[in-house]
Amino acid sequence: MTAATVAPRTPAGPALQLPAAPLALDTDVLIIGGGLAGTWAAVAAREAGARVVLVDKGWCGTSGVTAPAGPGHWWLPPDPEVRADAIARRHAAGLGLADAQAMQRAVEETWTRLPTLAPWYDYPRDATGAVQYRALRGPEYLRAMRARVLAAGVTVLDHAPALELLLRDDGSAAGARGLLRQPQPGHAAGSNWQIRAGAVVIATGGCAFRARLLGADTNTGDGYLMAAEAGAELSGMEFSSYHTVTPTWSSMTRAMSYAFARYFDADGRELDIPFSHDGMVALGRALDAGPVSCSLDRMPEAVREALPRISPNVLLSFDRAGVDPFRQRFAITLRGEGTVRGVGGLRHASADGETTVPGLYAAGDASSREPIAGAISGGGAQNSSWALGTGVWSGAAAARRALQRPLGAGEPLRAPGGAGLRPRKNGPAGLDAAGAIAAVQRETLPFNQSLYRDGPRLAASLDRLDALWQELRDHAGHAADASPTDRLRWREAAALAATARWCQGAALARRESRGLLVRDDLPASDPALAVRLHTGGLDARWTRYARAA
Repeated sequence: MTAATVAPRTPAGPALQLPAAPLALDTDVLIIGGGLAGTWAAVAAREAGARVVLVDKGWCGTSGVTAPAGPGHWWLPPDPEVRADAIARRHAAGLGLADAQAMQRAVEETWTRLPTLAPWYDYPRDATGAVQYRALRGPEYLRAMRARVLAAGVTVLDHAPALELLLRDDGSAAGARGLLRQPQPGHAAGSNWQIRAGAVVIATGGCAFRARLLGADTNTGDGYLMAAEAGAELSGMEFSSYHTVTPTWSSMTRAMSYAFARYFDADGRELDIPFSHDGMVALGRALDAGPVSCSLDRMPEAVREALPRISPNVLLSFDRAGVDPFRQRFAITLRGEGTVRGVGGLRHASADGETTVPGLYAAGDASSREPIAGAISGGGAQNSSWALGTGVWSGAAAARRALQRPLGAGEPLRAPGGAGLRPRKNGPAGLDAAGAIAAVQRETLPFNQSLYRDGPRLAASLDRLDALWQELRDHAGHAADASPTDRLRWREAAALAATARWCQGAALARRESRGLLVRDDLPASDPALAVRLHTGGLDARWTRYARAA
């Protein structure tokens, strides 16, 4: 633990429904997640005068999908015409579900905030000497954000996954509980932690369904589940079937290189595959018919030279395989990225990032990106600006709430965590956590299962997922002597199953094709359905339409 502004205090005692945790802290704002959105939220909350604790499932500064990437930002100069034109084009691409006002706020926040990182990040300069803020190097970006968080006086707990939220009697967020995967001063690995807070920001990232994507292994939908148990709603979960081209031997999903790709069938005939979501659907159908190979020979020399600096991991996978992608064809497949490159997440009930649970905020990929993406992928520059913007807004708002309504030392709290933590029945589950995770993956990751869908297949998938959820809810986590790793894996299995059910349920409920949702049985878009679809519930899932902002 990095010492800062929060001093350990005595746990609440008998008012809390769980045993006192060995590591107990009181603070104003708790940030769950230490990636791009979480670190910006922590900085903003400290700037607003709050005491802040940040807990990360991995190591803040290296975990999450930003760290291994080359993230660009939606970097637009404050020229009204330039910004209006860019926002209008992006708003139209959102197919009726985006929010121009939210886009404007994200663009402005990006323009204002990125330069403030200069004391911790060495921005490059162009040939004229102008500082280049738009594109950053992911590993250095996150390392700089960690340094900035610590300099701001935030307490950071690394390798400390959160397992459930804590709530006040009125249902508002009041902290969380989790476990320590590595020892902290005075606390052994495997110990529990409990942090009481006046407000909570969920910045746990999207859900990649354990697809082994670089940086995404911690993105298992934990924040969705914890928030839903507290009563939060989700939105846009039907737009969570984004797939990216990769070599068959690699899980390196970086789409930019494939803007220059050419594809060939097993007989060497070139396929007409555009660089778009429609192109990925066409590529999936071609893969259904047989092997497909790819060449990057059209990539301009200037881009080839810049690629190792922009995203060095891309070429590393080819080097290790002994393949020159610019001169040789290589076999490809499509890998699902779930809500990481999709859209869905926790629904904002206000412009400052608060969810439908008072005092609980959502930032970055943990929140729905419909305001900035609509029905298409938010991946890339817009996603980075959304993470930055929502991080700042939610962190500042959480601080204001916590300072205005601090948590009392003896205030009673309750813990709503269920599946994977508190089974409803005695006896072991019919499968282990790894088996449960594999069952979820069969429903969500194959491109021919989720890139294009139809009603009967969605209904059958939901039946299987509902049965799996019932098994997890009744039996998962029953062993009193379960190891910390077992406890975490069961909780992840429950989060993955819950997320898959919301995704498939929303896809079945939206009776059309729109953006990332391709329904073979309903191929047209319905103008009357240009509205957002909200979803939630655990044992009893629900969906409903609501007006787009």
